[in-house]
Amino acid sequence: MKRNRLKITMESRIHGDVYVRFGGERLETYRPKGRQGALRLACGTGKTLIMCVAAYEMHRLGLARKPMIIGIKANIHEIARTFRTAYPNARLLYPGKEDFTPENRLRIFSDIKNNNWDCIILTHEQFGKIPQSAEVQQQILRQEMDDIDENLASYEKQGGHVDGWILRGLEKRKENLDAKLHELQETIDAQKDDTVDFQQMGIDHLFVDESHNFKNLMFNTRHSRVSGLGNTDGSKKAMNLLYAIRTIQQRTGRDLGATFLSGTTIANSLTELYLLFKYLRPKELERQDIPCFDAWAAVFAQKTSEFEFSVTNEVISKERFRYFIKVPELAMFYNEITDYRTAADVGIDRPELDEELCQIPMTDDQQAFLDKLVLFAKTGDPEHIGRADLSDGEVKALMLLVTMYSNKLSLDMRLISPAYADSPGNKASRSAANIAEYYRRYEDQKGTQMVFCDLSTYKPGIWNVYSEIKRKLVEDHGIPAQEIRFVQEAASDKVRQAMFDAMNEGKIRVLFGSTQKLGTGVNAQKRIVCMHHLDIPWRPMDLEQRNGRGARKGNIVAKEYAGNKVKAYVYAVLRTLDAYKLNLLHNKQQFIDQLKRNRLGARRLDEGAISEDSGMNFAEWMAVVSGNTDLLQKAKLEGRIAALESEQTIFMRTRHEAQSQLQRYTAEIGRRDAMLERLKRDWDYINEVAPPDAKGKRANPLRIDGVESADIVAHGKRLVEIDRTVNTGDDYQKIGTLFDFRILVRTERMQKDGLALTVNKFMVEGLDGIKYTFNNGHLAAEPKTAATNFIRALDTIPSLMATYEKEKKQFTRDIPTFEQQIAAVWPKEEELKRLKAEAESLTRKIQLDIAQKQQEMQAKTADNGNGLKIENAEVVDEVVKPSKAEPLSTASESQEEPPEEREHVVSPPESDFIRNHILLVRPATNMKAKGPKI
Repeated sequence: MKRNRLKITMESRIHGDVYVRFGGERLETYRPKGRQGALRLACGTGKTLIMCVAAYEMHRLGLARKPMIIGIKANIHEIARTFRTAYPNARLLYPGKEDFTPENRLRIFSDIKNNNWDCIILTHEQFGKIPQSAEVQQQILRQEMDDIDENLASYEKQGGHVDGWILRGLEKRKENLDAKLHELQETIDAQKDDTVDFQQMGIDHLFVDESHNFKNLMFNTRHSRVSGLGNTDGSKKAMNLLYAIRTIQQRTGRDLGATFLSGTTIANSLTELYLLFKYLRPKELERQDIPCFDAWAAVFAQKTSEFEFSVTNEVISKERFRYFIKVPELAMFYNEITDYRTAADVGIDRPELDEELCQIPMTDDQQAFLDKLVLFAKTGDPEHIGRADLSDGEVKALMLLVTMYSNKLSLDMRLISPAYADSPGNKASRSAANIAEYYRRYEDQKGTQMVFCDLSTYKPGIWNVYSEIKRKLVEDHGIPAQEIRFVQEAASDKVRQAMFDAMNEGKIRVLFGSTQKLGTGVNAQKRIVCMHHLDIPWRPMDLEQRNGRGARKGNIVAKEYAGNKVKAYVYAVLRTLDAYKLNLLHNKQQFIDQLKRNRLGARRLDEGAISEDSGMNFAEWMAVVSGNTDLLQKAKLEGRIAALESEQTIFMRTRHEAQSQLQRYTAEIGRRDAMLERLKRDWDYINEVAPPDAKGKRANPLRIDGVESADIVAHGKRLVEIDRTVNTGDDYQKIGTLFDFRILVRTERMQKDGLALTVNKFMVEGLDGIKYTFNNGHLAAEPKTAATNFIRALDTIPSLMATYEKEKKQFTRDIPTFEQQIAAVWPKEEELKRLKAEAESLTRKIQLDIAQKQQEMQAKTADNGNGLKIENAEVVDEVVKPSKAEPLSTASESQEEPPEEREHVVSPPESDFIRNHILLVRPATNMKAKGPKI
């Protein structure tokens, strides 16, 4: 069979026990020990070919009878073409758009069911039209209702009390699920016999390309007010996929049947990690006693209240899952089901991304409107922003409305009102200048550029940023209009593909589009030299997907004429919503990137404090916006030092715990040996005085005090009477003998249904005082059976001996590990010393800079004859926020403060000198005017 030439070497495991390995001119598949999970490959690393090969080879090897691939509409043609190129003779079903019209749908469903296809390829939308089994849906929805009860039980187990809005929210959710169950039952009752659903089609493996599109899966939680958890209601699209995967998993009885392929398996929030497990590892979650999200969060996350930038660039308190605990276990759990490969891991020769933040000062119009927006956010009075009365929906979603205005303010004021004028310093003007520069620089090579913007996309006849930048490029920079296109102009997939082909040929030099239409599944990279991000997306995955369009294998112009680099401009207006988005992306990217790379050595991860090289440079962008790179470097050093000190503490604690555990385990082994010796003495004695007969029965010479008869039933009756009448008051009381063993009874107290009760426990005491019981010491009501209680208790000695032997082996097995931990030496001592020295040197440099600026400001104030005052200002420690007017560093005053104000100034400790001089100035209504003192 003919293969494509593949100039990369790679190995990837596929969910379903198949590995794919290819390199040079060879492509092979093989089957190692069972693995399962999601395939996570960076953009442009060959996941389309891997998916096609895995599907066909699983069918050929008999591991899947009828595999199905589902992908986004933008690149489904590429998937089909890749499959057909690799396997030209394969029986491939690839329905067109017209095949899924209502009148043709039943025919396609029957074709899928009744034919032996090597593979079926559908778009996500086509897959969503396949009916799912109503019975499977019922089962899953009932499980969701059970999850609500599990959430409540988990909360109460931790000592919480469920009432108020938590209880009302969960009860409302149960009502909605119950309504859905009634609808499903009606569907089942009305179902016709000729209906073909997914369960009947025989699909036994799903390859889900760009699986992050299904991340909005429904889940239940009591943490509904915690920031960053996403939409708990989920989407119909995601639930439809869950129904299909559960159908396959129920058929196999294993956590198999689906492979997720994506460059961004975790796109945005903590919940996506749990939902990935919910899709692919339900049985493993059940085995680990993690039946619901709240149980999962209780194990791996810690909720805190933190200060973050609000949408109006003020500081507010938000509740979110900042700390992740048991981090190595979480990373191992994730990597059990994930095969993560970056371009560097694979060895693909693709351009390096050269990112640059283009920071734009706020215009006077933007500043004036931002001040009004702050008042609107605080008061809800629409007059502050020139609006009429708000609708009921807008009142309920006030902050959503503020966010919308903040987004528009950052991008272009004309999106708020056409009355605002153009500005030479806005994003449109700055980006047009950069686009023109790269257009001229690579004119001979016909270098191309992509411009991304999600907010103001192209619409004919309506003012938008796309058209405005095109106007500037044509009128101000002389670029031909026909070389500038908008991806929204493509009315069909055929026209869209022709547009990308024209870009690869250099006929289209500048292409505008949104993340959804241009940022995913687009192969137009042959000549890309620069990309422009006019707005900052909310999710790290969106920026990664955008950048993946240019920093991609096959970029000929970048490789041969641009030093194998692709420029990426990110445009941010200072002191607008852009700062909030950068902060958000910074927090999320830290956890996501480290988790994927399995570089989480510490047991506790702080999303807001750790600064690592994630490849996205969010930390650097934040520093540029705040205007102090020295403080950023110091923060990064302190973060690394804190991480190393944490590792050192954990190492020393582990060694100390190992010493304690070694002592404890040694003592436990001694106790087990002593117990085994005592048990063996009792067992040897029993076998000597009452050996079992041929049927395995022993003599039962039970003697209960006060019974003269040798009849065993008489002794049983006496035991039943003692059980009914005797109360020993928690003491052991001898009531008879068996061989040389004493028969004892003890009265214990217990609670049942709120009532205080007493119950008698009966036991036989061995030669060395071991007390043996049968049926937990409870007597049978029938006398003859009650009399056998003690001989049967003695027969449990072999099982007790086996238990102690097993425990002894477990303790003995772990002793070499403890000895190894005690002898270990921490390997990063020198690195920690070096980083501390660097941090001290940088601190001295910052102190000198501050002292120099202080002297300059004192001289300037002396010349002016008065000091700078900031009216109605509130000082908030440890948060960086640029001021509107004069730089904060000029706030140092040479004049003495009045006595009534000086008493409010608290000198920071020497160790925190720098940190406590990072100030935030914001409006305050209940404070006298005072200037921040440096």
